[in-house]
Amino acid sequence: MLPLQSFLDYIRQHSLFNPGQRILLAVSGGKDSVLMAHLFKEAGFKFGIAHCNFGLRAEESQRDEHFVSSLATQLEVPLYVTHFATKAYAALHKVSTQMAARDLRYHWFEELRQRENYDCIAVAHHQDDAIETVLLNLIRGTGIAGLHGIQPKRERLIRPLLFLSRMGIDELIQANAYDFVEDSSNSSTAYARNKLRLGVIPLLKEINPNLEETFENNILRFAETEMVLQQKIAELRMDICEERKDGIYLSLEKIRMLSPKRLLLFELLKTYDFTETVVEDLLTSLTKQSGTSFYSASHRLTVDREQLILTRIADEQEHANKIIHSSDTAVSFGTRTIEITYSDLITFENNLQKAFVDADKLIFPVIIRTWQEGDRFMPIGMKNYKKLSDFFIDQKIPLPQKDSIPILINGNGDVVWVAGLRQDNRYKVTATTKKVAIFEQKFN
Repeated sequence: MLPLQSFLDYIRQHSLFNPGQRILLAVSGGKDSVLMAHLFKEAGFKFGIAHCNFGLRAEESQRDEHFVSSLATQLEVPLYVTHFATKAYAALHKVSTQMAARDLRYHWFEELRQRENYDCIAVAHHQDDAIETVLLNLIRGTGIAGLHGIQPKRERLIRPLLFLSRMGIDELIQANAYDFVEDSSNSSTAYARNKLRLGVIPLLKEINPNLEETFENNILRFAETEMVLQQKIAELRMDICEERKDGIYLSLEKIRMLSPKRLLLFELLKTYDFTETVVEDLLTSLTKQSGTSFYSASHRLTVDREQLILTRIADEQEHANKIIHSSDTAVSFGTRTIEITYSDLITFENNLQKAFVDADKLIFPVIIRTWQEGDRFMPIGMKNYKKLSDFFIDQKIPLPQKDSIPILINGNGDVVWVAGLRQDNRYKVTATTKKVAIFEQKFN
């Protein structure tokens, strides 16, 4: 007998999906996913089976694929199989084999779900998996979000077996005489999760035989606690953060008033991949001079006067030198586009987003780039040179912003225009100008 009513009650309680929807089941061939497939069949749901062959266990991987194919035939449901070069992917992206397998399978599941018109993807995680995940997150230090472990539903991903323990699944597999395949890597202590499963959790169960129930209750409390915290973070984000074209600005004055400071600042910044260690370093630097920068994998955070400025590293990398030839009409530069037109009419506008340049003084190709140490120019209206670094200070340009401002460089190395701020006096339109080159900065 299968626990069909408990299965249906769990789906209904957590609003995992509606009975008429099509569900794509991730089936490896192990006990958990095999039981899930039989439960879906018994319940009369519409489903298909997806199987990944990661090519990591030679003949065993082929055996698993053949078994899942037979299971799909037995249950009379569609089967989808893919093969991955997992180790090659791991080497290319410099991640562990486990992480590579995870990335590959979830990416494929979602592609398959959309292509074949399934509503959700079901994976066979159970209560013991949730316990392992909480313990791993505690060890790694992921903050309160890691304490709620595996959730029953996250967007299109559902976990309908979280009402069962590993022991309960084993008993059901045996009682119903279901065939399955065993992954030999599950017995290896080379993986952190397996060390917890094989060594730590059995000891915890000696202390608390009702460990699954205890963790299930704790996970619920942690999830509710996180909801309260995230409501607070949403309010703080509205109060502290200001989104601008060039980044997100955070008020240092308001950050200093936070309590507890480390927790709240970490929750504000973890969306941008900052770790707790970086947040601690940041807090010790708030009284130091401007210019200190902190990095995550995706963002840079810079202390600038009375604010923190958050910018995407990807945006900074888009600001590589761009070459402009005389025939070009536009060039992209980060989040901006520089458009180029020419006019025989001697014209000029008082518009900082445009530069009106004496075309005969340009030496093509010219270059658009960011500023460099030692750059200097002669701001229009002045007769003396000024370093760009000093000019930015005078203009009170925030540190990260100055690293994204397009600088127009003539073929002879002269700074012609600091886009959006000032043109060079030597290249301005005069009474002797015969042709005008107009450079206009537009934000995408």
